[in-house]
Amino acid sequence: MSSTAQTEKPVSAAPLTAGHQAALAWLETGPKRLLIDGRWVDAVSGKTFTTFDPATEQALVEVAEADSADVDRAVVAARKAYEQPSWTGMSPHARTRLLLKIADVVDQHAEELAVLETIDSGAPIASTRARSVQVAEIFRYYAGWPTKIFGTTNPIDGARFLYMLREPMGVCGLINAWNVPIVMAANKIAPAVACGNTLVLKPAEQAPLSTLRLAELIEQTGMPPGVVNIVPGYGATAGAAIAAHPDIDKVAFTGSTAVGRAILQASTVNMKKVTLELGGKSPNIIFPDADMDLAINAAVSTFCRNSGQICSAGTRLFVHESVVDEVGERVTALAAGYKVGAPFAPDTQLGPLISERQMERVLSYVDAGREGGAKLSLGGSRVGNVGYFVQPTVFAGVSNGMKIAREEIFGPVLSIIGFKDENDAVLQGNDTEYGLAAAVWTRDVSRAHRVARSLKSGRVWINTYAEADPVMSMGGYKQSGYGRELGMESIEAYTQTKSVMMRL
Repeated sequence: MSSTAQTEKPVSAAPLTAGHQAALAWLETGPKRLLIDGRWVDAVSGKTFTTFDPATEQALVEVAEADSADVDRAVVAARKAYEQPSWTGMSPHARTRLLLKIADVVDQHAEELAVLETIDSGAPIASTRARSVQVAEIFRYYAGWPTKIFGTTNPIDGARFLYMLREPMGVCGLINAWNVPIVMAANKIAPAVACGNTLVLKPAEQAPLSTLRLAELIEQTGMPPGVVNIVPGYGATAGAAIAAHPDIDKVAFTGSTAVGRAILQASTVNMKKVTLELGGKSPNIIFPDADMDLAINAAVSTFCRNSGQICSAGTRLFVHESVVDEVGERVTALAAGYKVGAPFAPDTQLGPLISERQMERVLSYVDAGREGGAKLSLGGSRVGNVGYFVQPTVFAGVSNGMKIAREEIFGPVLSIIGFKDENDAVLQGNDTEYGLAAAVWTRDVSRAHRVARSLKSGRVWINTYAEADPVMSMGGYKQSGYGRELGMESIEAYTQTKSVMMRL
């Protein structure tokens, strides 16, 4: 298996693109601050934290460390902006133009944003370039919504007039994970702004840089001060302050199920509305009549994508017992050819994990798989001694009750599990506390729809995996959360309704 890891600074051997040069120049401008009320400011405490390149373990830049005092300042700014007629009374056409400007400025700085995301999170540059395109698409999708957020007139007797208004939530607290930072930022900022809310966003402390740069670009579009506020900091301080703040009307969180529970409990302070996009342990089901080439390629790409740091990754591969050995051998052989290495190398398919802590966590699950009786078919080790690189890892002979099949690993670790028939595949696929995503591979159209209906997941793919579009909502069943992001459902998540009755 190819396993070359990066040990030098994250710079391509070829001449740098203008975007790459711009990203490095931005890093060299000094410590990064908080965005509050349209101004870039230090934390009240004066504290900063260091963000690191996970490929080289080198320090990148100091970032202001927000805590509850800074969250208070940001919420005050967001509330003030929300109450300004210039924002609440803004024409929906003007809001559309503002979102389109953001999309355009993202396109203009796409390479710079991609490079920052790669340096800060370790994702391969080919992947982060695609993310920049996706972010622009998200803002353009939501640019179409301000003119289409309708109320209703409701039937009633002739002596009264009854109608419903759909209004913004108010001040939204947005808390993101570190695995796909800039896309998550767009997923939350775009619908919040489209619906007329103001916001306080906390990017993950492990990878805040692309979000901070995106916020700078948003400020260049004429966004009114205080509408978008960014407060990087730690979850236990800044994140907890957002979750419990009495003047925040809604919280949207992406991250672990354990933290999601804590946010939900904290929200009871003022009964704020909550959207949670949490963990997953997604079943990817291959029937013997599937197009095996497509199914096997997808099975490998989904557990290796972003080095397995994707909550919807198909990390439980269910294969019919008649073909489980053949599929296992082919999956292992294909994954063995995936290149682990320098994120800026054009042929790298797996970059590093986000941190040493995450690497150790993933490797501990490899040990648990061995101890639990699963067969390690591939990988299971760190690559190199600099950077947090881990080999693609495949376990065969896994039972659905094993630890590696029950718990979210968040690394490039695949469990292959056999099943007897359609009912068994559905029963085992649903036998999890999670319900974020799933997939089924078969040429039998009736079976495809039966299984898709039976799987308890917020997203189900048929003969594909991980394809996405802003119009396609995402969210979880069971402990994968509740509420939805993207699509029409996100408009409902960032608005509330008011019924008005008038006696004629």
